Amino acid sequence: MFTVGSTLPDAPGRSGTITTPHGRIRTPAFIPVGTKATVKAVLPESMRDLGAQAILANAYHLYLQPGPDIVEEAGGLGAFMNWPGPTFTDSGGFQVLSLGAGFRKTLAMDAVGTEADDVIAPGKDRLAHVDDDGVTFKSHLDGTRHRFTPEVSMRIQHQLGADIIFAFDELTTLMNSRAYQERSLERTQAWAERCLVELDRLRAAHPDRPRQALYGVVQGAQHEDLRRRAARGLASLPFDGFGVGGAIEKESLGTIVRWVTAELPEDRPRHLLGIGEPEDLFAGVEAGCDTFDCVTPTRVARSSRVYTAAGRYNLLVSASRRDFGPIEDGCDCYTCTHYTKAYLHHLFKAGERNAATLCSIHNERFFVRLVDMMRAAIENGEFAELKAEWLGRYLAGRSEA
Repeated sequence: MFTVGSTLPDAPGRSGTITTPHGRIRTPAFIPVGTKATVKAVLPESMRDLGAQAILANAYHLYLQPGPDIVEEAGGLGAFMNWPGPTFTDSGGFQVLSLGAGFRKTLAMDAVGTEADDVIAPGKDRLAHVDDDGVTFKSHLDGTRHRFTPEVSMRIQHQLGADIIFAFDELTTLMNSRAYQERSLERTQAWAERCLVELDRLRAAHPDRPRQALYGVVQGAQHEDLRRRAARGLASLPFDGFGVGGAIEKESLGTIVRWVTAELPEDRPRHLLGIGEPEDLFAGVEAGCDTFDCVTPTRVARSSRVYTAAGRYNLLVSASRRDFGPIEDGCDCYTCTHYTKAYLHHLFKAGERNAATLCSIHNERFFVRLVDMMRAAIENGEFAELKAEWLGRYLAGRSEA
C-alpha cells in the first residue's frame, strides 16, 4: 500500500509511505543493494544503524547461488540475511543486457550513436539469447545453461519472499535500433501480463504467505512515444507499483522519467532502477520517483573513493597520508565518528579488507541521508533551495583528486 504525503508545487516529486509486511518505507528513499543477500563488506546490523529502510537483492544471482529453495527454507530473504526490514528483489531482467550484450549499463549509454539489432560488446561472448517466451543463458559461474521466463522469475522471487518484486522485462541498450526497441516493448508488456497471472497462481497456492507487491517495469530507451506507451500499457494492469528501467542518457534522465511518471497513476509507488549519482537522485526525486537503488556506494568504496557534500574524494591521494580528520566534517556515520583519512589511507595501501567496510558504511550513509534530506525538504517546502545549494557545492568540487 502507498500513500502520498507532500508534493512539489511545480514538479511531480512527492513524499509518501510504502507499507510492506516487514515495515514502512518513508519516501523518497535510497534502497541499498545487497546483490547476493549481502551489501558487500557491510553487516546488516550496520545497514540498519546507518538508516537504511530496505535492502534490494538480485533474483538471478540468488537463483544461481545458493538457490531460491535454500532461501525459502531459511524463512525468506530477510530471515536468511538477518535483515528485519522490507526487502526488494529485481527480476533478473538486467542480465538480459549485462550477459546478453556484454555491456555494463554505463558502457551501453556511452555507445550511443550506433544502432544495431544484435548488439555485443567488443571481445565479449553472448551468454544470453532472448526470444518471445523468455531468455536462455549460461551461468557466469560455471557455464551451465539455464532458462528464465516470466513464470520462472515469479517462482524464484516468490521463493525468495521479498516484500516487493519486479516483473521480468527485457533491458535493451541505447544502441538497439528503433525497430528492435518496439519489438522489445511488446515482449516486455506480454511478459508483464504473464507475471501477473503467475503470481496470482502462486498467491492462491500459498495463501499463508505475506502478500508480495509486484511492480511492472517501464522500458522504451530514449524514445518519448515508446516510454509513454509502455507506461500506459503497464498502468492499465493491476500492478502494485512501477519500476523505471533501461539505459538512460544522464543528460536526459529527468526528462525521460517525467515522460513516464506523467502516464502512471499517482496512488502507486515508482522505483528508479540502478540510479545512484547525487545529481541523478535529485533529478529522479523531482521527476516523481519514490525509491532508488544502485551499487555505486559500495562499488566505488572498494577502490578508495568516498562521497562528500563537496564532491567525491580518493583516499589514496598523498594528502590523505597525514590527514587525521574524518572523511567529511559533520558526517554522523560510524566511520567518520571513529576513523581518520590517514587510517583509511593506510588500510588501502596495506590491502586490508576493512578499508572497504569502513568506506562502504560512509558512502551508504551519505546516499541514505541525502535522499532523507530531499524527503524532509519536500515536506518543508524547501526542495528547490536544497537542490540549488547542495548541487552547487557538490558539482563545484566533484572532480576527484
